[in-house]
Amino acid sequence: MTRTRLLAALVMAPVAIAAILLLSTPWVIALTAVLFLIGLWEWFDLAEIEDTLSRTVLLVVHMALMVAIVWASRTSGLGATQAPSMVLFKIASLVGVVWWLLALLWLQRFNFASDHRTYARMFKLAAAALSVIPAWCAMAWIHAEGPIGLGGLPVGHWWLLTALAVVWAADSGAYFAGRKFGMLKLAPRVSPNKTVEGLVGGAIAGVAAGVGFAMLAGATTAQLPWVALVSLVAMLFSVVGDLFESLLKRHVGVKDSGHLIPGHGGILDRIDGVLAALPVFALGKAIFGF
Repeated sequence: MTRTRLLAALVMAPVAIAAILLLSTPWVIALTAVLFLIGLWEWFDLAEIEDTLSRTVLLVVHMALMVAIVWASRTSGLGATQAPSMVLFKIASLVGVVWWLLALLWLQRFNFASDHRTYARMFKLAAAALSVIPAWCAMAWIHAEGPIGLGGLPVGHWWLLTALAVVWAADSGAYFAGRKFGMLKLAPRVSPNKTVEGLVGGAIAGVAAGVGFAMLAGATTAQLPWVALVSLVAMLFSVVGDLFESLLKRHVGVKDSGHLIPGHGGILDRIDGVLAALPVFALGKAIFGF
């Protein structure tokens, strides 16, 4: 499994990095919308929405909301040098941070919305919207930053890569530290394989990746401590996102959200931490001005 997981990552990572760095923001917005909507479709499984028509309608509603945000963000008389307003993207990102703080309370109540009834589905569908839409908006907000940086690329491209690198490195660090040193269970009822040692390993790897990639993004020496702090908080939120998806999977008794990616499960299994980390990183970046 480890070999399959590694091979899949070696294929996906270069493609993702090339897309983030080389594509314009409208293309990144469109492609990540497709990716996030696939993850959302898998979320409907975890919410036990079995009717295909209902799932399709829900997916179209979320897609329409994404389109509406982009449309409403247009700048009047938009030209080649005029960027769209990011106000709605910023508001949605803030909503996402608030939601993930509330999700911490949900994690402490394992049985909440676990009885497979209508109201439970409603809570899980609301959680889906509050997870996917803000993360997508935060991604767009970060990537759209305009000044040219390393390699003649906009610095926003490098900052989005930095935010994702924090999650990717933390995930890998937690995986290997947990396998080698893991003894103390982090949340045994929600995710039996996660350990405190894995959390520490993930924090170290995530912060190191954040600081390293931030230098490529043009962060100054004075900004690096703030980058490290934001990377640490974003990494911790990514764990919340991971645990929350694990909670949903425990409620319905499945191991993975899907089987699209060999060794990794479904799309949602790969972006669960990203969904929680991106709004936090975007907000932290704005607060500390790097």
